[in-house]
Amino acid sequence: MYELFEHKADIGVKGTGESLEEAFSECAKAMFSVMVNIEMISPDTSFEFKVKSSNREELLIDFLNELLYLKDINGMMFSGFYLYITRDRGKIILKGKASGEKVNKKKHDLKSEVKAATYHQLKIEKKNGEFVAQCVVDV
Repeated sequence: MYELFEHKADIGVKGTGESLEEAFSECAKAMFSVMVNIEMISPDTSFEFKVKSSNREELLIDFLNELLYLKDINGMMFSGFYLYITRDRGKIILKGKASGEKVNKKKHDLKSEVKAATYHQLKIEKKNGEFVAQCVVDV
């Protein structure tokens, strides 16, 4: 499940899931829902990526910013995220695939542009047996 939350200047994105991967995936859906109606995005094309960070919080920010980079350089919008998180030599590694399609202004209801994921209100916690990942995105 993903949701947006109020912030005075920008927009908060939050993802909840049974695993950390699911919470991150839902957070990514929340971020893309700020930019477009993700229900209108067909998962026709996929891009693989890998992100490495020192902790879960940095990993979330690096992951979301990697998705924005892939969106920008490929002219894409994403709606599907398939993630796998491991640890190696003190680092947390996220390997994943983002699926979506090229931006089509006639098909997609484009909304606000997200510039970056930020450390503001960044939080990752396990609550009532579920993982919750959130941060504020700069619009």
